[in-house]
Amino acid sequence: MATQELVEAQARPADEARTKNAARRVRRGGNIPAVVYGAKKDSVAVTVNPKQISRILHSESGHNTVFDLKVGGDQSKAMIVDWQYEPIKGTLLHIDLKRIAMDKALRVKVPVQLSGVPEGVKTQGGILEQIVREVEIECLPADIPDHIDVDVSPLVFGQVLRVSDLPHSGKLKFITDETQPVAHITSVKEVVEAAPAEAGVEVAAAPAEPEVIKKGKQETEEAAPEAAAKPEGGKKAEGKKKE
Repeated sequence: MATQELVEAQARPADEARTKNAARRVRRGGNIPAVVYGAKKDSVAVTVNPKQISRILHSESGHNTVFDLKVGGDQSKAMIVDWQYEPIKGTLLHIDLKRIAMDKALRVKVPVQLSGVPEGVKTQGGILEQIVREVEIECLPADIPDHIDVDVSPLVFGQVLRVSDLPHSGKLKFITDETQPVAHITSVKEVVEAAPAEAGVEVAAAPAEPEVIKKGKQETEEAAPEAAAKPEGGKKAEGKKKE
């Protein structure tokens, strides 16, 4: 998506472009180091305002935003093609910018957004599973969509939404395999049935303990008369000896 955003960058001395100390000085000064390349021109090390870059990255079109980039007296259309964040604080560390020609097609990735409640969810008890969340397309810079919206309300069990089913105009071409599944209705039936099956194993195993206990009782009962008889005999014998 093309905007009227103007990013003014300041060129950096070539001998400082690749040193870490120079990059730290740029950040301490409130800017971030960046590099600009493309359009068959030499790459240029520059500094940019991180607030402007963050505003572009967090816009609806995100890194696919086409904006005006001014470096000294040179102005051209550009896009953000790479960026790095500080892992703990989340601040921007570095940006790669690419000059682009508005009359030449680009390959970019755009998000796929699903809307509506599928019939398979409402009436068949299924759940919607989104397999692909972005697709690669080719089109002119001015025709890059912010996202591709698709209504999944008619989706039922047995149907698969594929890349070829995504709505689009003739201005863009899908680079992602058009047979690639994007979304479908799946069931949790197998997961639900697995729990009773496991519980059944536990229930079936439970009677084993009563059988052991019962058998132990029988052995105790059978042994009891013998144990009782021996002490009585022993006492009588001892009595006779004393007499």
